[in-house]
Amino acid sequence: MIKFIAAALWILGVTIGTIFFAYSASGEKHDSVAESPFLGELEYMKTDMLSVPVVKGGEVTGYFLSRFVYAIEPEKLKKLSLPADTLLVDQLYTYLFSNPHIDFSNPAGLDVAAMRTELRDSINERVGADLVHEVLIEQIDYLTKEQIRDNALRRRDANGGDNRPVFKAH
Repeated sequence: MIKFIAAALWILGVTIGTIFFAYSASGEKHDSVAESPFLGELEYMKTDMLSVPVVKGGEVTGYFLSRFVYAIEPEKLKKLSLPADTLLVDQLYTYLFSNPHIDFSNPAGLDVAAMRTELRDSINERVGADLVHEVLIEQIDYLTKEQIRDNALRRRDANGGDNRPVFKAH
């Protein structure tokens, strides 16, 4: 009988300890999640599809197509003297053209994480404040001149050999 009571007390103690540990661990986790900037403290701005020509050796070798989402502080966004989308797109073009080491034709050599960090830092440096907290990539594509030419030929063939838009007279 004493073994039964000791086992019951041991099970009761383990149960209470487990509940206490689970409650305290979930409280700490909840507090750290509440401080995350991704839970409502930032505003998100999405760019339109951007097409940036990639120039090598004085000629266009292809086009970098992208769509980004920027996590921005709303208070600092309101203080900007020019439209935020204009600033973000201009800085993206400036960043891509001023970094010739970015090679979109070689996906293995492209460090996407470094590109996102450097783009964020270049925007914040230009503004003079921590405006952008995160640069998120929604879409990145690279099309060579040959791929674009092939798409144009397919469109022409679909239009009966004519690459002009087809208009019907009523």
